[in-house]
Amino acid sequence: MTDWLYSLYAATFANVHCWAFLAAMPLIVAGFMGIVFPALPGTILIAGGFLVYGLITGFDSLSLWFFIGQGVLIALGYVIDFLATAWGVRKFGGSKAAAWGAALGSLLVFVIGPLGILIGPLLGAIVGELLMGEQIKQALHSGIGSFLGFISGVAAKMFLAGIMVAWFIFQIY
Repeated sequence: MTDWLYSLYAATFANVHCWAFLAAMPLIVAGFMGIVFPALPGTILIAGGFLVYGLITGFDSLSLWFFIGQGVLIALGYVIDFLATAWGVRKFGGSKAAAWGAALGSLLVFVIGPLGILIGPLLGAIVGELLMGEQIKQALHSGIGSFLGFISGVAAKMFLAGIMVAWFIFQIY
């Protein structure tokens, strides 16, 4: 029994990788929350968890190429944010002005916080359509499209974050 307890201790509590993984987990979890509630920089927080793991373990299993690849995935996540919203607007018959309005409206997150990422694209698409002389019905259609685009973007970024975490786990085990 004591041998088993000692081997359990050696495999977990005395293992720096175990502690590093536990230290990285809050950032990874917060990153997934940030994808759903965009006030937090989701994919950046996930990569921050990987960085914490690397700092604690001396980067023995995470290479420079791993972090470069993660950086590419993070950039892809931000591109997805803008393209998904514009796609939603265009899918619902919105004009280029509505798509640009939705993209610019998403910047309201920096003014009014998390609510800005939901309201901003909606209002931006509506304002873009109204400035182009469209009727309110078409403007609202474009606004709804921007919201559905945002939801699509969240789903795509969740998939992307899953790839990031799977790559991390593959690297460390």
